Amino acid sequence: MNRIAAERVTQDITVEDRTALLDSVARLLADRCTESDVRRIMASDSGHDPALWRALADLGVVGLTVPEAHGGAGLGPVELELVMEAAGAALLPAPLLSTAIAATLVDGERLAALASGDSIAAVAFAGRDDWTGRCDVRADGERLSGTARFVPDAGIADTIVVTLDDAVFAVARQDATIAPLPVFDTTRRLADVTFHGPATRIGNGSRIAAARAVAMTALAGEQAGGARRVMDMAVDYARERHQFGRAIGSFQAVKHMAADLLLEVESATSAARDAARQLAEGRSSRDAAIALAAFACGDAFVRCGKDAIQMHGGIAFTWSHPAHLYLRRARSAAQLYGDGNHWRERYIRALEVQA
Repeated sequence: MNRIAAERVTQDITVEDRTALLDSVARLLADRCTESDVRRIMASDSGHDPALWRALADLGVVGLTVPEAHGGAGLGPVELELVMEAAGAALLPAPLLSTAIAATLVDGERLAALASGDSIAAVAFAGRDDWTGRCDVRADGERLSGTARFVPDAGIADTIVVTLDDAVFAVARQDATIAPLPVFDTTRRLADVTFHGPATRIGNGSRIAAARAVAMTALAGEQAGGARRVMDMAVDYARERHQFGRAIGSFQAVKHMAADLLLEVESATSAARDAARQLAEGRSSRDAAIALAAFACGDAFVRCGKDAIQMHGGIAFTWSHPAHLYLRRARSAAQLYGDGNHWRERYIRALEVQA
């Protein structure tokens, strides 16, 4: 059982408490992460709004899975996944995913700083856990060399956490060269990180599997939430848009498309929530559930983004309409930590282990 799951089992959260948490998150995002806010943050140099991040930290969202002893909320994967659904629906342009992953890898003062929002950490999966083949990082004692490519949120991070085959390292920003990259989805910035200096070993390889599980569960929640929001946008438009004297939602072809999207969204949501539940409970089948959620949610978000644009027609291709923003997030998220084919292979292997 991973660290988060082990700590989570000792704490009960009622349905009412969970509902209150999600309501608070929804209100904050509705107030501080509107479409105009997202576009404003996208257009900024850093792609980051410190005031929004501070509001999320004050609400307890930033330290959601950090133990209470370190200033966090002490919750687990189930709550994280649900919050990430809300974040995905709002296209939250903040390092929430990176923080959730880093929280499984760091300890002590670093963990407390993450929970408070005072520190931002980016995570580079290297070694055997570089599922994409994009990172070439080597350790020589207490020094790292090489480059980690396409690291989310590295441009605003003060610490880069690097996982190698059997160790976890923390590297201060000044001990690495960070080169921001042009990105298709400007709501999530990526950067190349080149290491050329000292690194602090902060853990062994036992935490890496937990970090990977949290990464994919949280990302699946984000994708499921984004898929649902863009589907809802398309369905609302189909009700309102009239052609030939009828709402286009009454046309058989549009009905079929909407029904297909609903099936995609419900399946993705079920997969993401099941993965979170199995991770929280430490089930032996959790690896298969997480792999299933990884490709199912990624595929669903991409399809919903594409079909929503088709249902909207020409207006969705314009910069002023938000539908293309969701498709951009969907496309980039589907490649962030390994594509669908990678996770299908992992799913089959996990099922073989269970057999």
